[in-house]
Amino acid sequence: MRTLIGAVGAMLLISTAAFAGQTEGLIKKVDKDTLMLTLDDGKSYKLNAETDLDALKPGMDIVIAFDVTNGENVVTDMQLPDSDQN
Repeated sequence: MRTLIGAVGAMLLISTAAFAGQTEGLIKKVDKDTLMLTLDDGKSYKLNAETDLDALKPGMDIVIAFDVTNGENVVTDMQLPDSDQN
């Protein structure tokens, strides 16, 4: 019986975990007031306060890792193109 209760508890924890995803695209807009980044596909992602917003420019290619928290896409990591590539 304890095993069954433990398994049910584990499933409840798993089902409430945030969804993690990854996407890539071109930056369409960076809103410095709301800390939101919008890609060319129209989807928006919340940036954290420590993000160097001046490094993010419209038209730039970006790869984003994100979690969905409270219905909002929250950036957990991002990769910008290398500036020394030809």
